[in-house]
Amino acid sequence: MAPSEMSNQTHVTEFIFLGFSNHPSLQGVFFLVFLAIYLTTLLGNTLMMTATRVSPALHTPMYYFLSNLSFLDICYTTTTIPAMLVNFFREKKTISYEGCLSQIFFFVTCAGTEGVLLAAMAYDRYVAICRPLQYPVLMSAHVCVCLVAGSWLCGMVNSVTHTALAATLTLCGPNQISHFLCDIPLLLKLSCSDTSVNESVLHVASATIGLSPCLFTAGSYVLIISAILRIPSAQGRRKAFSTCASHLTVVVVYFGTANFNYDRPMEGYSLDMDILVSVLFCVVTPMLNPIIYSLRNKEVKGALRKLTKTHDFSSKISN
Repeated sequence: MAPSEMSNQTHVTEFIFLGFSNHPSLQGVFFLVFLAIYLTTLLGNTLMMTATRVSPALHTPMYYFLSNLSFLDICYTTTTIPAMLVNFFREKKTISYEGCLSQIFFFVTCAGTEGVLLAAMAYDRYVAICRPLQYPVLMSAHVCVCLVAGSWLCGMVNSVTHTALAATLTLCGPNQISHFLCDIPLLLKLSCSDTSVNESVLHVASATIGLSPCLFTAGSYVLIISAILRIPSAQGRRKAFSTCASHLTVVVVYFGTANFNYDRPMEGYSLDMDILVSVLFCVVTPMLNPIIYSLRNKEVKGALRKLTKTHDFSSKISN
C-alpha cells in the first residue's frame, strides 16, 4: 500500500473476534463448557502445586518442575479464557488495541516458556535414568532454579521481541480477527505495512523456541528409551519407564497440538476447524496436564489423596 493510501485509512483502535460467531444460538453452551474447562484447569493445577509443596515425598527436581508447569498452565489459560467468557455475552466481541498487544505478550510468553520447560523436564528424566549416580550433582537445587528461570527468560525475551515488532505494524483495517484470541500471525494478516522483519523473526523464533526444545526432548527420549531397553529385568524396565511416562504423554500432547496449530496448511480449513485446533492447544492441553500426571503417577495420586483427606478432616473439626 502506498504511503498516501495509508494516510487516508483509519487506524485500528480495537479488534473484533469472529471466533464462535458462526453459532450465535450456542453462546450459552460455549460459556458453560469453557467455564467448566477453566475451573477444572484452575482446580487441577492448584491441587498439583499444593500437593508438591506440602508432601515431602514430592520434594524432588521432577516435581519442582511439575509445580512450575502447573503455575504456567494457570497463567496460560488465564490469558485467554476469562476474556473469551465475557465475550460470549456480547453481540460484538471486541478487544482494544492495547489489550490485544497485552494478550499477545502473555500468551507468547507462556507458550514459549512451556516448550523450554518441557525440554528441561526431559533433561531431568535423562539424568535420572541414564546418569543416576550423578543425579544429585547434575540436578541440584541451584541447577533446577536456573533451568526454570532460563525457561521463563527465553519465553519473555521471545515475547518482548514479537510484541515490540507487532506494535510497529500499521493496522489500517479491516479490524476483524478470525479467532477468539490475538496472536502474531493473525495481526500480520491485518497489517498494511511491510511485515518482512516480523515474519523473519517469527521463523527464527519458531526454530529456536519451538523446534529446538522439541528436538532436544525427542533426543533425550531416544537416549532414555535405549537405556531402559538395556535394563535386564522386565520389572526394572517398567519401573524406569513409569518415572517418565507422564512427562512423555504431556510432551506428545503439547508439541503435537502446537505443531498442528501453527504448522498445518492454512488453506482448506474452515473457521470452525481453526477454532477447534486452537482450543485443543490453548485451552484443553493445560487442563489435561494435571490429569495425566495424577492418573499415571502413584506418588502424585498418593499426595493428592492425603491432601483431600486432610481437608476433609479439617472440615469435620471446624463443624
